[in-house]
Amino acid sequence: MNKKYDLIVVGGGVLGTFHAFHAIKKGLKVALVEKNESPKDATVRNFGQVVPSGFNTKWQTYGQESLRIYKKIQSKFDVSIRQEGSVYLASNQEEVQLLEELFIINKKNSYSSKLLTKKECLTAYPGLKDTYVKAGLFFPEEVTVEPSTMINKLHAYLKDLGLHLFMGKKVIECDPVVNGVIVNTSNGQTLSATKVIICNGNDFKTLYPSIFNESDLEVCKLQMMSTKPQENYRLKGSVLTGLSIRRYESFQECPSYASIKAKEDNNGPEKKWNVHILFKQAMDGSVILGDSHEYASVSQMDNLGFNLNMDIDNFIIDEAKKIIALPNYEIQNRWFGMYSQCKNSDVFQHTIDDNVHIVTGIGGKGMTGSAGFSKENINKIFNF
Repeated sequence: MNKKYDLIVVGGGVLGTFHAFHAIKKGLKVALVEKNESPKDATVRNFGQVVPSGFNTKWQTYGQESLRIYKKIQSKFDVSIRQEGSVYLASNQEEVQLLEELFIINKKNSYSSKLLTKKECLTAYPGLKDTYVKAGLFFPEEVTVEPSTMINKLHAYLKDLGLHLFMGKKVIECDPVVNGVIVNTSNGQTLSATKVIICNGNDFKTLYPSIFNESDLEVCKLQMMSTKPQENYRLKGSVLTGLSIRRYESFQECPSYASIKAKEDNNGPEKKWNVHILFKQAMDGSVILGDSHEYASVSQMDNLGFNLNMDIDNFIIDEAKKIIALPNYEIQNRWFGMYSQCKNSDVFQHTIDDNVHIVTGIGGKGMTGSAGFSKENINKIFNF
């Protein structure tokens, strides 16, 4: 046994990494063990949006704390954070009404937002079509990240703070002992800690298969793509559209939401694949487009398939062209992401023998909510 820690975090994605971050900030000795040489799952296969505006009141609170944390880290170490805001674009009067209602809710929650006229939207977002937009709601505090690089930069920052990183090491066993846990990895390394937090669904499945199979976790598959770099074109921040307004949790708290949703046609492709149209320009000038949502229980996740459904991609492109006239819609990359979420709660948490804590299934809230949620959870687990 060659290492002893206060905390070992299993899973180097955004949820696990921020648990490690907050533990270090509390003065704990922390190790993070990641099965891959670099994270390859949901943390790097997403839009890279930090949008508390899309969440219900509880998770918006976590998201606002996340924004403060991201910005503070960025002020000390470049982790690719860009504060350019997020905008929701309404395509009809019903969506305008929801924006106006959410604006009032934001005001009560002391979360900054600004209603935009049609003219202001057209001025702020090049190529936005006059035939689509009716109004907008802008959130100036929200940020974007480059998901493929952010997590690695965050790991580098945490190493400077004292984090011990074990990359490319798969945990094969967690053995509770008196006042702690012994962790064995696939390369024969043995670590020990007072507490272990498991933040990766695959590691959870490997280490505790019976608990995993009895959980209410389900898997969501999302398809996204990026265009070739757009020459002489700049699209700031995150651009979310009418289908996002009709989907995101925050709008469900609006007084008119239920009646507006009741009028919708449930037979269209946007319902079949749970599509909402998003745009975000990456640092290389390409524009990321998406996305879809297909669901399956964890026991049936193979039914989602490992191929891209081109009907979904073509539908997303066709709808995107109705909203913004980009200089080009030539696609250079296509991919899908998988994340787990709970059917009956907002995050999966389970404790084994007091010192092994499983925390996963944060779903689509990971990039936005993990930093704020993990701060509270570390305080709870260690009784700070």
